[in-house]
Amino acid sequence: MSIEIKKSEKPVIYEDAKKMMEERLLNVDQNKSNELIWTLEHPDIYTAGTSYNESDILDKSIKILETNRGGKITYHGPGQLICYFVIDLKKRKKDIRNFITIIEKTIIDTLQFFNIKTFSDKENIGIWYKDNEQTKKVAAIGVRISKWIAYHGFSININNNLDKYKAIIPCGIKDKGVTNLKQIKDQDYNELDKKLVEIFISNLNK
Repeated sequence: MSIEIKKSEKPVIYEDAKKMMEERLLNVDQNKSNELIWTLEHPDIYTAGTSYNESDILDKSIKILETNRGGKITYHGPGQLICYFVIDLKKRKKDIRNFITIIEKTIIDTLQFFNIKTFSDKENIGIWYKDNEQTKKVAAIGVRISKWIAYHGFSININNNLDKYKAIIPCGIKDKGVTNLKQIKDQDYNELDKKLVEIFISNLNK
């Protein structure tokens, strides 16, 4: 089962990435293309998933792009690693919950490699870090399934501007914070994307 690994060095416009994933999905469904794992960054953008509420927007002056992924409102921008994918669940387990568990495990295992202990939460999707007494989100997950092919993806905050989250209620969760890896542990994260892809492929093939 061949998965194409793609890395974009320059920031990719959100709408362009979404269009490319949707085209790839159709080709994967027709066995014309390989599956895809794609790492990139987006320029500054707020996106709203299919279950967002207007009340999640605190600063009404910001521009929100509505999209077809699952989840609520989040922010993307420089310093945040995006991992998109087009993965055919027909070739694996037709089990969405199992696939989300693979994503969660991939992020947790990758951050463990960098000596950062994180965890998932059944009530609140995403990956979390316990900062003293407060729980803070370090990675967001938003997936869509079409024709039993999973696409969209997840993001990991590395050294992005956390002030941007003050304009929204991130993912609709009011009582928890947001953090990034540089705040948790100031170290070199240049190899994080490579390690992430390696662990993701390993977890997909188990």
